[in-house]
Amino acid sequence: MLGWGSSRIGAIRMKLIHLLPLGGMLLPLLALADVAPPPAADAPPPALSQQFGYAIGRDLAHSLQPVKDVLDLQALKQALDDAAAGKPGPYSDEELREAKQRMGELLQARLQAQREALAAANLKAATAFLQKNGKRKGVITTASGLQYEVLTAGKGPHPTADDFVTVNYRGTLADGSEFDSSYARAAPVSFPLRGVIPAWVEGLQLMPAGAKYRFYVPPALGYGERGAGSHIGPNEALVFEIELISFSDKAPE
Repeated sequence: MLGWGSSRIGAIRMKLIHLLPLGGMLLPLLALADVAPPPAADAPPPALSQQFGYAIGRDLAHSLQPVKDVLDLQALKQALDDAAAGKPGPYSDEELREAKQRMGELLQARLQAQREALAAANLKAATAFLQKNGKRKGVITTASGLQYEVLTAGKGPHPTADDFVTVNYRGTLADGSEFDSSYARAAPVSFPLRGVIPAWVEGLQLMPAGAKYRFYVPPALGYGERGAGSHIGPNEALVFEIELISFSDKAPE
C-alpha cells in the first residue's frame, strides 16, 4: 500500500548468491540424511522413487531458472552424480566458493544494468505522459510538478503535514494497471501524513474533508528509482484517486 516495499532485486540477489534452495518440502527430508535406511520391506515402490526423483529434479530446474543461461548443465549433472557416489570432485572447496562469489557478482552487475536501463526508459515515458496530461483541461500542475484534478469538491479546512488522515484511494500506473486499492478491500486507511510519499504529503494538504482528487505523480514525488514491490518499477509515473474522509491532529483510536 503506502509502505515503501523494497525492490525485487534484493530477493533475486539472494537467490543467485545461494543458488536457490530446492523448496520447503525437501528440508525435513534432509534432516533424515544420517538416519539408517528403512528395512527392505519398508522400501518405497520403484515407481514412487522414480516419480519422487523426477519431482525433485523439476523443483531444482524451476529454482535455477534465473541462472539457466550461465549454468553448465553437464557440470551440474556431474556434481549430482559425484555427490551421490561420494566421489571427490574436480574442484577444491575454495575454488567452488570463489566461483559462486564471482558468478554472483557478475549476475548482480547484470541485474543492476538492466534496472538502470528500465529506470531510464520509465523516466522518459513518465515525462512524456505528464507533459501531455498537464495540457488537459482541468488538470492543475503545482510548483513541485505534482498534477491534480478535482473530481469532487469540498469545503472547509485542510489537513497539515502534522495531521493524521483517513482516506480511501486507488492507485494505478500510467497505463491504468491497478496496483493497490482501499476500495477493493472495503476498508479506508488511516496514517500520519508525514509518513507517506511526497506526492501524498503535498496533495492531501490541498484537500478539504469530503473532497476527492485525482493525482498524477512524477517519479521524484513517488517511489523514484527504487520503485516499490513487484508492481511499481523504477521511475514509474503513478496515478492516485484519493478521497479524504477525515483528518485530525491526534492519532485515530
